[in-house]
Amino acid sequence: MRDFIARPEHGIVWISGASSGIGRALALKLAGEGYKVAVTARSHEKLVELQAEARGLDGSIVVLDGDVTDAEDMEHAMASIEYEHGTLAMAILNAGTYLPVHAEDLHRADFEKSFAVNLSGVVNCLLPAIRHMKAKGQGQIAIVSSVTGYGGLPTGAAYGATKAALINMAESLKFDLDKIGIRIQLISPGFVDTPATRKNAFPMPALVSTDEAARQIAAGLKSQAFEISFPKRFTTLMKLARLLPYSAYFALVNRVTGWRERPSSSGRHPVTPHPAE
Repeated sequence: MRDFIARPEHGIVWISGASSGIGRALALKLAGEGYKVAVTARSHEKLVELQAEARGLDGSIVVLDGDVTDAEDMEHAMASIEYEHGTLAMAILNAGTYLPVHAEDLHRADFEKSFAVNLSGVVNCLLPAIRHMKAKGQGQIAIVSSVTGYGGLPTGAAYGATKAALINMAESLKFDLDKIGIRIQLISPGFVDTPATRKNAFPMPALVSTDEAARQIAAGLKSQAFEISFPKRFTTLMKLARLLPYSAYFALVNRVTGWRERPSSSGRHPVTPHPAE
C-alpha cells in the first residue's frame, strides 16, 4: 500500500516560516502547482507581499499570522484553516533560526531561542496538525531539518542540536503515524542561499538557490521517500562522514573548516557556514 500523497484536491497546505527563504519559495512553487497554501510567520507585511506575488498562479495563498513559539497562536492558525479555509492535507514545518554559539562565550539566550523556534515551534504546529489529520484519517507532514543534524559542527551547538532532535522526532513518529494514515517526511537541505546563510563568512559547498530547494522539496513531497535531501552528492558525503570513528570525524571537520587554526582568545570566532532555512 502506497503512502498518502497530498494533491490540490485533497485540501490545504500549511507552511510555517514562510516569510522568507525556503518557506517563501516553496509556498510560491506549490501555489503555482495549484495548491491552496496557508502561510504563517511573524511578519504580516512579508506574508501579504507573498500573497500578492501569488496572484495569477493556478493556486492561491492564505495569510495566517502567528508566532510558532506561541502554542496558542498555532492552535488558532489550525482552527482558522479547519473552520474558514478547508481540510488540512499537508503541513510543512519549516520555521527556524540559526544562532552561532561559541564555547568560550556562551549565552543562554542563544540556546533558549534556538530551542523555542526550531524545536518547540515544530511541536506547537505538529500537535494541532496531527489532531486534525487523525480525525480525517489521512494527511502528510514534512519537517524541515538540516544535514547539520547529522553531526556536530563548529558554532552549531544550539542549531545543530535542534536539527538532530527533529531528525529523531520524525523517525520516531513515523512508526505510529503509519498506523493512522498520516505520512511523515524529513527534509534535510544542504546549503541554501537564504538571508541566514548570507551572513556566513566562508564559501559554502554545493550552495543551491531557494528556487532550486523549492523544486527539490516539491518533487520529494510527491515521492515515496521518507527523507528529502539535497544536493545529493553533498548530503550523502555529510551522512557518510558521521559513520567515521570520532577521532577521524573531528579531524576531518577541523581540516575542512580550518577551525583548529582559528584563534579563540581574541574574541568570538567568525561564523562557520551552516545549512539553514
